Amino acid sequence: MSKGIFAVMITALLFISTACEGGKVEESLKKDFPKIKFESVKESDVNGLYEVVTARGIFYYYPKKGYIVGGPIITKESEGSVNLTEERMGQIKSAKFKELPLNKAIKIGSGKNIVVEFTDPDCPYCRKMSDYLKTRNDLTRYVFMFPLTNIHPKAEAKSRYVLCSQDKAKALEEVMSGKFDSKDPEECKDKEAFKLLEDHINITSQAGINGTPTFFINGNFLSGADTKKFESYLLK
Repeated sequence: MSKGIFAVMITALLFISTACEGGKVEESLKKDFPKIKFESVKESDVNGLYEVVTARGIFYYYPKKGYIVGGPIITKESEGSVNLTEERMGQIKSAKFKELPLNKAIKIGSGKNIVVEFTDPDCPYCRKMSDYLKTRNDLTRYVFMFPLTNIHPKAEAKSRYVLCSQDKAKALEEVMSGKFDSKDPEECKDKEAFKLLEDHINITSQAGINGTPTFFINGNFLSGADTKKFESYLLK
């Protein structure tokens, strides 16, 4: 038997073994925690600990004891204290970038950098980023409204006002400027705007996003108002 064929056989056997092991772990997880809905299960960087991806994020499962482990895996300081969980979550969310129906978003600009934005009109950090984004002319922005009504009860009406407007980009700037903080915007009665806001919220949730501001910059995931990191993803 040639070395090449032997190597291929070994690789195939390892793949089958890993797949079988992964299947057993999934079954064990379902048995220990039947109410948990997960998207995938795979080995983590820690021996015996498995990464479990759900719509809400990542947790870890230790099948030997039937334990769930919360919190991030972080490398030691000599290796840069890298948050591996955060990195992995970014990779997973970035993979969903291509699935986003951008035709439903508010399009602003025509620059070379593609920026998908999830925003709440009453979120202070969203407003900070809105002020920053207005200064750039190298972006094509696709904005999804995601009002966090549990902490911003007026954000839904403002989001609907934006989607109800003929000039949505202008309306977005108005709500972000605080124009309607002391007075309510004109009431929207357009059923299409109601449906569009519902679509925006569902699209955001399906992308695994639960906070604002959140961005995909040329496919790279970014959570929060970090302008330096934002710029690191821009095309030179």
